[in-house]
Amino acid sequence: MSEHTFITSTGEKIPVIIETRRGARNITLRPKTICEREIHISKPWVSSVADALRFLESKRKWVEKIFVACPIKEQIKPGDTLCILGNEYTITHNPNQRLNTTDKNIITIGGDIKMFEHRMRDLVKKQTMQEIKSIIRTTPPEFWPKKIALHDTTSRWGSCSSTGTMSFSWRLALAPYEVLRYVVMHELAHTRHMDHSPEFWHTVSELYGFGVERAKRWLNKNGQSLYKYL
Repeated sequence: MSEHTFITSTGEKIPVIIETRRGARNITLRPKTICEREIHISKPWVSSVADALRFLESKRKWVEKIFVACPIKEQIKPGDTLCILGNEYTITHNPNQRLNTTDKNIITIGGDIKMFEHRMRDLVKKQTMQEIKSIIRTTPPEFWPKKIALHDTTSRWGSCSSTGTMSFSWRLALAPYEVLRYVVMHELAHTRHMDHSPEFWHTVSELYGFGVERAKRWLNKNGQSLYKYL
Protein backbone atom coordinates (compact mmCIF):
# COMPACT_ATOMS: atom_id res chain seq x y z
CA MET A 1 0.00 0.00 0.00
CA SER A 2 1.30 3.45 -0.96
CA GLU A 3 2.25 5.86 1.83
CA HIS A 4 1.84 8.92 -0.40
CA THR A 5 -0.99 10.33 -2.51
CA PHE A 6 -1.16 12.81 -5.36
CA ILE A 7 -4.44 14.74 -5.29
CA THR A 8 -5.47 16.19 -8.65
CA SER A 9 -7.32 19.47 -9.13
CA THR A 10 -10.51 17.40 -9.62
CA GLY A 11 -10.05 15.68 -6.26
CA GLU A 12 -8.92 12.28 -7.56
CA LYS A 13 -6.47 10.61 -5.17
CA ILE A 14 -3.71 8.77 -7.01
CA PRO A 15 -1.29 6.53 -5.07
CA VAL A 16 2.38 7.51 -5.32
CA ILE A 17 4.97 4.71 -5.14
CA ILE A 18 8.55 5.81 -4.49
CA GLU A 19 11.49 3.47 -5.15
CA THR A 20 15.17 3.99 -4.48
CA ARG A 21 17.34 2.51 -7.22
CA ARG A 22 21.06 1.83 -7.24
CA GLY A 23 22.77 3.55 -10.13
CA ALA A 24 19.99 6.09 -10.65
CA ARG A 25 21.32 9.61 -11.16
CA ASN A 26 18.08 11.54 -11.38
CA ILE A 27 14.54 11.45 -10.07
CA THR A 28 12.17 10.10 -12.72
CA LEU A 29 8.36 9.97 -12.90
CA ARG A 30 6.21 7.30 -14.52
CA PRO A 31 2.46 7.94 -14.41
CA LYS A 32 0.61 4.64 -14.81
CA THR A 33 -2.96 4.64 -16.07
CA ILE A 34 -3.48 0.93 -16.82
CA CYS A 35 -4.65 -1.19 -15.10
CA GLU A 36 -4.24 0.73 -11.82
CA ARG A 37 -3.89 4.51 -11.78
CA GLU A 38 -0.61 5.16 -9.96
CA ILE A 39 2.44 7.37 -10.07
CA HIS A 40 5.80 5.61 -9.81
CA ILE A 41 8.85 7.64 -8.81
CA SER A 42 12.43 6.36 -9.00
CA LYS A 43 15.10 8.23 -7.08
CA PRO A 44 18.81 7.82 -6.35
CA TRP A 45 20.09 7.08 -2.85
CA VAL A 46 21.23 10.67 -2.32
CA SER A 47 17.71 12.07 -2.90
CA SER A 48 15.18 12.03 -0.07
CA VAL A 49 11.50 11.16 -0.27
CA ALA A 50 10.77 14.85 0.25
CA ASP A 51 12.93 15.63 -2.81
CA ALA A 52 10.92 13.13 -4.86
CA LEU A 53 7.60 14.61 -3.76
CA ARG A 54 8.78 18.14 -4.52
CA PHE A 55 9.84 16.99 -7.98
CA LEU A 56 6.40 15.45 -8.52
CA GLU A 57 4.72 18.71 -7.52
CA SER A 58 6.92 20.63 -9.97
CA LYS A 59 5.55 18.40 -12.76
CA ARG A 60 1.91 18.73 -11.64
CA LYS A 61 0.56 20.18 -14.91
CA TRP A 62 2.17 17.43 -16.98
CA VAL A 63 1.00 14.66 -14.65
CA GLU A 64 -2.57 15.98 -14.47
CA LYS A 65 -2.72 16.24 -18.25
CA ILE A 66 -1.87 12.53 -18.56
CA PHE A 67 -4.55 11.40 -16.12
CA VAL A 68 -7.21 13.69 -17.60
CA ALA A 69 -6.54 12.19 -21.05
CA CYS A 70 -6.90 8.63 -19.75
CA PRO A 71 -10.43 7.75 -18.62
CA ILE A 72 -11.12 6.15 -15.26
CA LYS A 73 -12.21 2.54 -15.64
CA GLU A 74 -15.94 1.82 -15.65
CA GLN A 75 -17.05 -1.66 -14.64
CA ILE A 76 -19.15 -3.60 -17.14
CA LYS A 77 -22.31 -4.99 -15.53
CA PRO A 78 -25.20 -7.15 -16.76
CA GLY A 79 -27.61 -4.94 -18.67
CA ASP A 80 -24.92 -2.60 -20.01
CA THR A 81 -24.41 -2.05 -23.73
CA LEU A 82 -21.04 -2.17 -25.44
CA CYS A 83 -19.95 -1.64 -29.03
CA ILE A 84 -17.72 -4.51 -30.19
CA LEU A 85 -16.27 -4.71 -33.70
CA GLY A 86 -18.74 -2.08 -34.87
CA ASN A 87 -21.85 -3.79 -33.46
CA GLU A 88 -23.73 -2.77 -30.33
CA TYR A 89 -24.52 -5.54 -27.86
CA THR A 90 -26.51 -5.78 -24.66
CA ILE A 91 -24.47 -7.74 -22.11
CA THR A 92 -26.39 -10.25 -19.98
CA HIS A 93 -25.41 -12.87 -17.40
CA ASN A 94 -26.61 -16.44 -16.88
CA PRO A 95 -24.91 -18.21 -13.95
CA ASN A 96 -26.33 -21.56 -15.09
CA GLN A 97 -24.67 -21.29 -18.50
CA ARG A 98 -21.15 -22.68 -18.89
CA LEU A 99 -20.22 -21.02 -22.17
CA ASN A 100 -20.32 -17.40 -23.28
CA THR A 101 -22.67 -16.95 -26.21
CA THR A 102 -23.53 -14.29 -28.80
CA ASP A 103 -27.01 -14.21 -30.33
CA LYS A 104 -27.71 -11.30 -32.69
CA ASN A 105 -27.27 -8.19 -30.53
CA ILE A 106 -27.11 -9.97 -27.15
CA ILE A 107 -24.02 -11.38 -25.44
CA THR A 108 -24.60 -13.75 -22.54
CA ILE A 109 -21.76 -14.38 -20.10
CA GLY A 110 -21.96 -17.62 -18.16
CA GLY A 111 -20.51 -18.77 -14.86
CA ASP A 112 -19.84 -17.03 -11.56
CA ILE A 113 -20.64 -13.30 -11.52
CA LYS A 114 -17.19 -12.72 -9.94
CA MET A 115 -15.67 -13.77 -13.27
CA PHE A 116 -18.06 -11.63 -15.33
CA GLU A 117 -15.57 -9.04 -16.61
CA HIS A 118 -12.79 -11.61 -17.01
CA ARG A 119 -14.98 -13.84 -19.16
CA MET A 120 -16.27 -10.82 -21.09
CA ARG A 121 -12.68 -9.85 -21.86
CA ASP A 122 -11.95 -13.40 -23.07
CA LEU A 123 -14.94 -13.27 -25.41
CA VAL A 124 -13.84 -9.93 -26.87
CA LYS A 125 -10.32 -11.28 -27.43
CA LYS A 126 -11.65 -14.35 -29.21
CA GLN A 127 -13.87 -12.30 -31.50
CA THR A 128 -11.04 -9.86 -32.19
CA MET A 129 -8.67 -12.62 -33.26
CA GLN A 130 -11.30 -14.08 -35.58
CA GLU A 131 -11.98 -10.71 -37.16
CA ILE A 132 -8.31 -9.84 -37.62
CA LYS A 133 -7.81 -13.13 -39.45
CA SER A 134 -10.82 -12.37 -41.66
CA ILE A 135 -9.46 -8.92 -42.52
CA ILE A 136 -6.04 -10.35 -43.36
CA ARG A 137 -7.60 -12.90 -45.70
CA THR A 138 -8.98 -10.04 -47.82
CA THR A 139 -5.41 -9.06 -48.76
CA PRO A 140 -2.90 -10.77 -51.09
CA PRO A 141 -1.18 -13.77 -49.42
CA GLU A 142 2.27 -12.18 -49.70
CA PHE A 143 1.24 -9.77 -46.93
CA TRP A 144 0.04 -12.45 -44.51
CA PRO A 145 1.97 -12.85 -41.23
CA LYS A 146 3.36 -16.13 -39.96
CA LYS A 147 1.81 -15.63 -36.54
CA ILE A 148 -0.75 -13.32 -34.89
CA ALA A 149 -0.77 -12.38 -31.21
CA LEU A 150 -3.05 -10.23 -29.06
CA HIS A 151 -1.87 -8.06 -26.19
CA ASP A 152 -3.15 -5.31 -23.91
CA THR A 153 -0.49 -2.78 -24.81
CA THR A 154 -0.20 0.81 -23.63
CA SER A 155 2.37 2.14 -26.09
CA ARG A 156 1.25 0.88 -29.50
CA TRP A 157 -1.84 -0.57 -31.17
CA GLY A 158 0.01 -3.00 -33.36
CA SER A 159 3.50 -4.18 -34.27
CA CYS A 160 5.20 -6.27 -36.94
CA SER A 161 8.44 -8.11 -36.24
CA SER A 162 11.09 -9.11 -38.77
CA THR A 163 10.28 -12.76 -37.91
CA GLY A 164 6.79 -12.43 -39.36
CA THR A 165 4.83 -12.13 -36.11
CA MET A 166 2.16 -9.43 -35.89
CA SER A 167 0.76 -8.26 -32.57
CA PHE A 168 -2.39 -6.24 -31.99
CA SER A 169 -4.14 -4.67 -29.04
CA TRP A 170 -7.43 -6.48 -28.49
CA ARG A 171 -8.89 -3.15 -27.36
CA LEU A 172 -9.18 -2.18 -31.02
CA ALA A 173 -12.39 -4.25 -30.94
CA LEU A 174 -13.93 -1.41 -28.90
CA ALA A 175 -13.14 1.16 -31.61
CA PRO A 176 -15.14 1.72 -34.80
CA TYR A 177 -14.60 -1.24 -37.11
CA GLU A 178 -12.76 0.91 -39.67
CA VAL A 179 -10.12 1.70 -37.05
CA LEU A 180 -9.33 -1.97 -36.41
CA ARG A 181 -9.11 -2.51 -40.17
CA TYR A 182 -6.75 0.46 -40.50
CA VAL A 183 -4.34 -0.90 -37.85
CA VAL A 184 -4.33 -4.34 -39.49
CA MET A 185 -3.52 -2.82 -42.90
CA HIS A 186 -0.88 -0.63 -41.26
CA GLU A 187 0.94 -3.66 -39.87
CA LEU A 188 0.55 -5.66 -43.08
CA ALA A 189 2.21 -2.82 -44.98
CA HIS A 190 5.23 -3.25 -42.72
CA THR A 191 5.90 -6.62 -44.35
CA ARG A 192 7.15 -4.58 -47.31
CA HIS A 193 8.40 -1.45 -45.61
CA MET A 194 9.78 -1.62 -42.06
CA ASP A 195 9.59 2.15 -41.76
CA HIS A 196 7.08 4.97 -42.20
CA SER A 197 8.34 6.22 -45.52
CA PRO A 198 6.07 7.65 -48.25
CA GLU A 199 6.20 4.22 -49.90
CA PHE A 200 4.91 2.64 -46.69
CA TRP A 201 1.93 5.00 -46.44
CA HIS A 202 1.18 4.44 -50.11
CA THR A 203 0.99 0.69 -49.42
CA VAL A 204 -1.31 1.29 -46.43
CA SER A 205 -3.64 3.34 -48.65
CA GLU A 206 -3.61 0.66 -51.34
CA LEU A 207 -4.55 -2.05 -48.85
CA TYR A 208 -7.15 -0.01 -46.97
CA GLY A 209 -8.76 2.02 -49.75
CA PHE A 210 -10.79 5.21 -49.31
CA GLY A 211 -11.10 6.63 -45.79
CA VAL A 212 -7.74 5.59 -44.34
CA GLU A 213 -6.93 9.10 -43.08
CA ARG A 214 -10.27 9.31 -41.26
CA ALA A 215 -9.59 6.05 -39.40
CA LYS A 216 -6.07 7.21 -38.54
CA ARG A 217 -7.35 10.53 -37.16
CA TRP A 218 -10.00 8.79 -35.03
CA LEU A 219 -7.37 6.60 -33.37
CA ASN A 220 -5.01 9.51 -32.72
CA LYS A 221 -7.80 11.56 -31.16
CA ASN A 222 -9.83 8.91 -29.32
CA GLY A 223 -7.46 6.02 -28.69
CA GLN A 224 -7.29 6.55 -24.93
CA SER A 225 -11.08 6.04 -24.68
CA LEU A 226 -10.54 2.35 -25.52
CA TYR A 227 -9.14 1.82 -22.00
CA LYS A 228 -12.39 2.89 -20.35
CA TYR A 229 -13.80 -0.65 -20.11
CA LEU A 230 -12.49 -4.11 -19.25
